[in-house]
Formats: sequence, structure tokens, C-alpha cells
Amino acid sequence: MFTPARSARWLIPVVLLIAWLGIGGGLGPYAGKLGEVATNDQASFLPQNAESTQVIDAQRAFQQNETVPVILVWTSEDEGSPVSEAQREAATGALASLAGTEGVVGKASPALPSEDGLALQGIVQLSPGLGDELPTVLEKVQEAGAEVPGTTVQLAGPAASQADLSDAFAGIDGLLLGVALITVLVILVLVYRSVLLPFLIIIGAVFALGLACAIVYVLADHDIVRVDGQVQGILSILVIGAATDYALLLTARFREELAVRGDRVAAMRIALRESFGPITASAATVAAGLLALLLSDLTNNRALGPVGAIGIVCSVLSALTFLPAALLLLGRKAYWPAKPRPTEDGTGGHGIWSRVAALVDRSPRKVWAVTLAALVACAAFAPTLTSKGVPLDEIFVNDAPSVAAQETLSEHFPGGSGNPVVIIAAAGRLDAVSEAASRTDGVASVAPVSEGGRPGGEPLVVDGKVRIDATLKDAADSDGAKETVAALREAVHAVPDSDALVGGYTAQQYDTQRTAEADRTLIVPVVLAIILVILVFLLRSLLMPVLLVTTVALNFLATLGISSLVFTHVFGFSGTDSSVPLYGFVFLVALGVDYNIFLMSRVREESLRHGTREGILRGLTTTGGVITSAGVVLAATFAALGVIPLAFLVQIAFIVAFGVLLDTLVVRSLLVPALVRDIGPTSWWPGALSREGADGSGEGRTERNADGQRGTTSAA
Repeated sequence: MFTPARSARWLIPVVLLIAWLGIGGGLGPYAGKLGEVATNDQASFLPQNAESTQVIDAQRAFQQNETVPVILVWTSEDEGSPVSEAQREAATGALASLAGTEGVVGKASPALPSEDGLALQGIVQLSPGLGDELPTVLEKVQEAGAEVPGTTVQLAGPAASQADLSDAFAGIDGLLLGVALITVLVILVLVYRSVLLPFLIIIGAVFALGLACAIVYVLADHDIVRVDGQVQGILSILVIGAATDYALLLTARFREELAVRGDRVAAMRIALRESFGPITASAATVAAGLLALLLSDLTNNRALGPVGAIGIVCSVLSALTFLPAALLLLGRKAYWPAKPRPTEDGTGGHGIWSRVAALVDRSPRKVWAVTLAALVACAAFAPTLTSKGVPLDEIFVNDAPSVAAQETLSEHFPGGSGNPVVIIAAAGRLDAVSEAASRTDGVASVAPVSEGGRPGGEPLVVDGKVRIDATLKDAADSDGAKETVAALREAVHAVPDSDALVGGYTAQQYDTQRTAEADRTLIVPVVLAIILVILVFLLRSLLMPVLLVTTVALNFLATLGISSLVFTHVFGFSGTDSSVPLYGFVFLVALGVDYNIFLMSRVREESLRHGTREGILRGLTTTGGVITSAGVVLAATFAALGVIPLAFLVQIAFIVAFGVLLDTLVVRSLLVPALVRDIGPTSWWPGALSREGADGSGEGRTERNADGQRGTTSAA
């Protein structure tokens, strides 16, 4: 017979399940619609106050219609043979034939030969808002260029790169999400040897992702946040990984309590009570770390902050509402065909983690000394990681057509062809600024832009300003070109009353790199401080949080060191995107602290009952399996980013996946427990546990009643 109170406790989980089913059914499709409000226009993600950003605003006045150029480059089918005058005329005719084509703006430039006579170049201006129509327009341009007999035509320039970028992000909604979910499902089935539980966890993660994407969609649609393909992909991976991690912690504790008590309601009450603090504290560290990105001057970094934090909050909501409701209604059936069974010591731990705990207990100083030395050795290579940006030919990890075309263009024309440096200056100082720019090392040619929108001829004057295009000798994305931009700025700024500003593609890369360096200097200590404060409140100690943050930071440096070696000698990258170290830091430090929170909150719980030494051993034994499983799942989830053929996401995927595994298997399993075991109760200073006696007795002890409730203690 059901009493009202008994009915109410079953009614709550039923209502929660119905609510989440409604969320999943109504908002789930938004996980596939986020691309509709995403933009991959890189110009919109530049530093707000950078000189190159000011140039973008200023140069709009010199364009009657804003355009995106595509560069056609012809070479002879007979490799090494010069192009003929007849082929040049045919190329000019092909360019002229594109006038009036939908998506093409104005008349194209005539075909110009290279100095070596082996190639031709022409530029066609396209409308900037073509969106999904861009591939069709580029196909028409390609077809027109292919009409030149005896030549091969390739498409380079911003429009071609934008099309390849859109192709690369085409897998964000389907392929990336599918690979991530299947990977997580397989790992969960292998770990839990259960049929139903992995699907419950996956469903909870998908519900969280649907809710997060719906919220982000609305915010992006109202221009409150900005979303690009990178942010979109990271959001999917972050939600799936975080929701799964939190679910694993709760399900493991529920299984442990269910094995001991049998009563599913009592087991869930204790599991929720003991898991709530670690889960919310872990989520707070990740969300706070992400929100610290709002301090960045790079728009895409600031965009990831609130978007990622929204994803984390939705993950926590799912893990603490949907999953408990489902587990409470299913009870032991959720783990079928496996059965929750208590171990002999009642800890729920067994096998390898008992042996690891025994090793830590037997030789703590040797364990932490060896692991610390290994991490420091890896960290020694961290300074070798170059983060000055990725050259154009490394942006895509596959053979993108625009990259091959740019290589052909650079082979026959000045390296900066098609991507000139843009100088905006006072019209009265045109000659002086042009002369100063021409004298700058690394500049191939300088010419003012005429009314027709092309360099050369009578300069166009708008509001007393002129635009000057400077073609660089080095490739626009090279370190040499960036050094030339710095020297060019110094030269033209020195011209009196010129009000000169230097922008363009190379200047944008240079400004982005410098801003990213400044961001790291500001955001890294802020994130560490935020995490330290959260840990102090959770663990009620000062020394322990400092210890945990230090070890996680060391893990990050060791990961960067290994990444530098792998990127250079395995992947063949010459460097990383300037934002990669900051993204890697935020994810690794915040997520790495998660596992230490899971471990040390359990260690503290056990230490309150059994003393620090026994608390370390029991905490490591009981959490070893679940935390390792969570780490493997998170690493595999982030590794799924590698299916998107972009160097930035591949680099983030490796850094986070490797770093999480290193943190899970070495830092959290060996280094931290061994250090705490060696330091002893002092590690909890100045909390009550630090006053524990040498024999394990002291103020920080408490017992549990039969129903699992804690007794009174001064340390609780």
C-alpha cells in the first residue's frame, strides 16, 4: 500500500523523466541546427582594438561593394613550359566572361603573367554573403578558367579558403557527434559490462547537448554570443565528455551504496548527497575557467567562454536530475546483467586499484619522486612548442585545393600576391607614405588603389584618406611577412601627419598572435586563482588545494612538452595556432582538477572516518576505476575532434586527450596520493584533519549511522 509520502518520492523521478523527455524531443534537433547561426568569417574574430581591425573598418569606404576575392592561377599543362601570349589573351577573355555571373561583382582584372613567364594570375571579386551558394559560384569560375587551352587552373585566395573551411566544418553536426557518441558507448559497455546503463548515460548526455544547443542558438540568433565551427565542435565534445564524467561518478557511487544497502531510495539519497559536492565543484572549476576567457581580446575566445559554460551547466543538470530519476526507477536493473556486489572490505574497490594503493602506501616517496621526475622531464620540452600561428599550407590536415593553389601562386609570384598589406593614410601624405613603405625590407611593390578598386592609376580619395596596397616578398602567412608588417608599421607611423594604419591578412595574423600572448599572460593566473578558491571551499584546506593546482599545472606543461615533440616529429606541424596553448590550458587545468576533486573529496570523506593514511588508500581504491573510466571517456571524446580536418582542432584534440590520460593515470593515480600519503595529515592544513594524531586518531574523525548519515564532528 502506497502512502502519500511514498507516492511522492516516486512521483518526483517520474516527473523529472517526463520533463527531460520533453526537452530531448523538443530541443534535441537544435544540436543539428546550430550551424545555421554559426559564422566562419575569420575577420569577425579579430582583436577588437587592433590596428588591423581598424583598417577593416576604414577600407570599407574605398569599396562601393564589399567583396571577397578569388585568385585564378594558370600554369602550362607541360610542366616547366612558359604560358603563351595566346593563352594570356584566352585567360583575360575567360575572366571577362564572368561579368554578370550571379555572385560575381564588377569586372575581373586582366590576366597578368609572372616574372618567370610560367604562370598567369587573375582576380575575380565575389559577393561576401554567398553562404551555401559559394561552392556553386566557385565552380562557375573554375569552369571559365578551364577554357584556356593547354593550361591547368587553380583557385586560391580568401573565397577559395572559405569554401574549403566550410567543407571541413561540414562534419560538425553529423560526423563529429556520431563518432563521439559511438566511442563513448563502446567504452561504457566494455567498462560496465552492462546493456542498459551505457544507453542511459548517453541519452542523458544527448539531452544535455540538445538543451545547451537550444540556449546557444537563441543567444547567437539575437547576436548575444558568436559561434563559429570551432566553438560549435568544442561545445558538442565538451557537453558529451562532461555529462558522461559526472554520470560515471554518480552511477558508481549509487552502485556502491546499492550493493551495501539494497534499498534503492536510501542508496540514491547517499549517492546524491556525497556526489553533489564533487560534481558541482568540478563543474564550477570548468565553467569558471571558461568564463575567464571573457577577459580575452579575441572574439572567438570570448565566444567560447559563455557557450562552454552553458554546456557545462546543462551537463550538471542532466547528471543530477535525469540520471538519478532513471536510476531510482530502475534500481539494480540498470546494471543488468552485472550485479552490484560489495567487496570484502566494503569499499567497492578491487583488483588493480588495491595493488596501486598498496604500492603508494608501501613506497610513497619513491612513487612521487619517480613520477615527478618524469613529468618535469616532459615539461622541459614545453618551451619548444611554437605558437606563432599555423601557415596556410598547414591549416588543413588534408590536401585542400586552396592550399595547393596558394603554393602554386607563391612559386611564381611574390609570396604576398593576392593578400596585400593594406595601408590607410592621409591623402596629402601619399607620396611620403608610399616611399617609406617601398624602402621597408620585405616589401616587393607598393601602389595606391584607384577608383576602379585596383592598384595603380589615379588614387581614389575618400574623406581625405587613400588606400595603398603593399605586396610582400614572403608568403602572407610566414614569420618573415609578420616581421615585415612590424617594420612597415614603424616606417609609415614615422611619417608626420600621415595617420597611417597598416592592416590586411598578414597584419591580422600578427595582431592575433600578439593578442593571444597577452591573453595567456592575463587569463592563466586568473584561472588558477579561481580554481584555487573553489578547492579551498570544497576541501576546507589551504595546503591541499595548492598541491592539487600545482600538480595539474605541471601536468599541463608536461603535456605541452610531449605535444611539441609529437607535432614536430609525427604530425609534421611547424607550430600551433596562437590560441591552442590557452585553450589547452583552460581545458586541461579545469578538467584535470575535476579528477583530483573526485579523488580528494572521497579521500576527505574516508579520512574523517578512518584517518588520513587509511583515507588515502580507501579513496584511491574506491575511485580508481570510475575516475580512470571517466578519463578514458573524456580523452576519447576529445580525440573525436580529430575527424575534422583542421590543424587547430587536431592539435586541441591531441593536447586534451593526451593530457587527460596523463593526469588520470599518473598525476591522480600516483603523484597526488603518494604526496599526500608522504606528507600525512599536514596536507590538510589548516583544517581539522591536519590535527590528526600520528596514530590516525584526532578531531577529524566521524562515523556513519546505519542509514549512512554522518555523526557530529568538528571537521565536518
